[in-house]
Amino acid sequence: MALLQLLSMVLLTITTTTEQEREEEEEEEEEEEEDEDEPKLREYDLSLYKRGDLLEVPRTMFTHFGIYLGDDRVAHMIPDILPVFTSNQKAIGTMVTNIRLILGAIAKSASVRVDSVKHFAYGSDIIINPMDKMCTRRPFSGEEVAQRAEKLCGPVRYSLLWYNCEHYVMYCRYGTAMSFQSYKFCKTVRKIFCSKACCVLSVLIGVAITVFLKTDPLFTLIPTFFISLHIWMAS
Repeated sequence: MALLQLLSMVLLTITTTTEQEREEEEEEEEEEEEDEDEPKLREYDLSLYKRGDLLEVPRTMFTHFGIYLGDDRVAHMIPDILPVFTSNQKAIGTMVTNIRLILGAIAKSASVRVDSVKHFAYGSDIIINPMDKMCTRRPFSGEEVAQRAEKLCGPVRYSLLWYNCEHYVMYCRYGTAMSFQSYKFCKTVRKIFCSKACCVLSVLIGVAITVFLKTDPLFTLIPTFFISLHIWMAS
């Protein structure tokens, strides 16, 4: 009887050890697969950044901004469609892909999240506190900037022109939510559409619609006149 109990204990110990080893191997395989899926990103010298620094990352189409919190952490606003469909923080915490970003911008869904420096910059160069030379307001202390950035972490309503990542960091560091990128874009659009050439073009389009499509002048020429007049006065 004692011999049977001893054999049972040995078998139980072997089975438990085998299961633990199998679980460890599966966890190691999952970690290796995650490492293979994640692109190798550039490493950054963290000694260059201080808590509360405003970090600027030039991209192809736009410039991204974040606030350095210390200990390899950057708070930044980024559009993301995933929080609309799930509350799984593990899934949401993964790197935001371009598809998630674009769909998030369209859906006006974003979040202020904390990522490592390399995941924030994604291989691009980092410029430190470039707005200090452009903004007339003096920046807050680094600790206050970081605290303001941390308080705003979480889901936010996003707008490409009126509340983006630049508005967020400008509010945290200078106390005013503004975006030089949005201003330049609106200025360019105004220069294109609120011009004398655009006014003349709107008149020609209105006349062409009336003549070639034989529409009622009352419903074509009058709107054309008022639209052209507004463009002319704004030019």
